[in-house]
Amino acid sequence: MPCSTGPTCTGRWSTRPPGCASRCAADPRRSDMRIAVTGAAGYLGQAVLARLHRDGHEVTAIGHRTPVDRPPGVFVRYADLTDAAAATEAIAGADAVCHLAGRTRVRDSGGAVGRYYRDNLVATLNLLDAMTAGNRPARLVFLSSGAVYGRSGREPIAESHPTEPRSAYGATKLAAEQAISWYAAAGGLSAVSLRLFNAAGAVRPGSGPDGSTLIARALAVATGEETTLPINGDGTAVRDFVHVADVADAIALALSLPCRGAEVFNLGAVGASVLEVVSAVERVVGTSVPVEHKPANGADQPWLLADTSAARERLGWRPERSTLESMIADQWKSGSARG
Repeated sequence: MPCSTGPTCTGRWSTRPPGCASRCAADPRRSDMRIAVTGAAGYLGQAVLARLHRDGHEVTAIGHRTPVDRPPGVFVRYADLTDAAAATEAIAGADAVCHLAGRTRVRDSGGAVGRYYRDNLVATLNLLDAMTAGNRPARLVFLSSGAVYGRSGREPIAESHPTEPRSAYGATKLAAEQAISWYAAAGGLSAVSLRLFNAAGAVRPGSGPDGSTLIARALAVATGEETTLPINGDGTAVRDFVHVADVADAIALALSLPCRGAEVFNLGAVGASVLEVVSAVERVVGTSVPVEHKPANGADQPWLLADTSAARERLGWRPERSTLESMIADQWKSGSARG
């Protein structure tokens, strides 16, 4: 029976006939793929679940807990991806995998190197082994990070910029990217790695990012949960922000990108300094945000902006919700100042 037709390709994953996964994934432009999303209960994962479900895909959420706002019809599989057998079982029957799971705190990574390599790299290797063993999904979308880059000037960074991570977190993301490229070169899968800079905003109540992010901490001060906002240095360091809904759009587009091998794209939208973010929070909330200057961290880059030309040209991506004020307002209105 052809894989693109008939009831065996539209029911639960366990009903898929042998060999169906790889044939279904041959055309990533299909709008009814069976997609496994790791890290689905996280900040970005829940936005991706909503987007893929809206697009008509059959989605399975993979992780340690059930997503708070799980769309109807989304299945849940609990799995520890650092266990090879569990990773293989988790993606069984999928046409594609969106790998969003992993540890994300740059500052914490230096004191937890083993945990970061295990959860960010070993888990990815287990998925790659599972995907390239027999009739497994042939498309991977991997959430990487702008932390893979080395020092930069004031110009936006293109994907060709030298990759010289300045944190254990960035090193794990780069190592995972490199492994993905080698697996893709050996055949059996195509992959898109998305180097995300700083996601912000929210798509539903309570769905904000980790409370350690700059916008979350500034909102906590603006809403009276904290008294002052500690910032390292003089506040002129510039970072690139992009709305979580626009990131979910990019992931959906990456799933449908006709490509072979491995490709890499930057995701960012709006550059702003720390003090500009503070001022924007004050405008949106209507209260002041007292700051406390701390010594500059020598590991912090003064300027980190994404050149997203490739994502716009190859993916057709347009970050339509990514103004600084809208990201802050959405996050504030969601009631998620502290994530």
